[in-house]
Amino acid sequence: MARHGWGGRPPASDAEARQRIVDATARCIDRHGVTKTTLSDVANELGVTRQTVYRHFDRISDIIGEVAAQGAESFVDRLIAHLQGVGDPAEAVVEGMVFCVRTIPTEPRLSLLLQLGDSSAFSRGATTADTIAYGAKMLQRFPVDWAAAGIGEDDLNGLAEIIMRLLTSLLQHPSRPPQDETRLRALLDRWLAPAFNTAR
Repeated sequence: MARHGWGGRPPASDAEARQRIVDATARCIDRHGVTKTTLSDVANELGVTRQTVYRHFDRISDIIGEVAAQGAESFVDRLIAHLQGVGDPAEAVVEGMVFCVRTIPTEPRLSLLLQLGDSSAFSRGATTADTIAYGAKMLQRFPVDWAAAGIGEDDLNGLAEIIMRLLTSLLQHPSRPPQDETRLRALLDRWLAPAFNTAR
């Protein structure tokens, strides 16, 4: 790898180069916003040419998608930590959804999930097989005994799809006037939670 650019510290591997590009893109987004961040901005941030960035990513939207994905991974870890001690499946799902609705719009990297068009986890991409499978894996990390609740491993895909569809609507089309957490929790307790009693 060439020894120029990169702030005088060229990456030791392609993986390091990709991560530094992602980190630089996140900084540019913080300054300029997602719609005004260009590949030239990222290259300038790193002290490299556009061609150097193109060697690792085909387009700026791919880099922004990776910024969002990494933000999502960190978010899931915090979500699971937030749910520790909540063993009831209905309570865990409701509380998890309230946490998502409260947290995602307020954090820059997470808010990218709402702005990436069809590639977004919270747009039409919310119903792709890969996204639903990711949601099912996230549910498996909940502190819940799903089998005891009458929900098998195959059922988690269906539950993940329902959750993703509801979150898509709640995040992209919030209530007017805004709905507070108490009312949202009551809504989900009334209409979503009873499904878990049926499963049992």
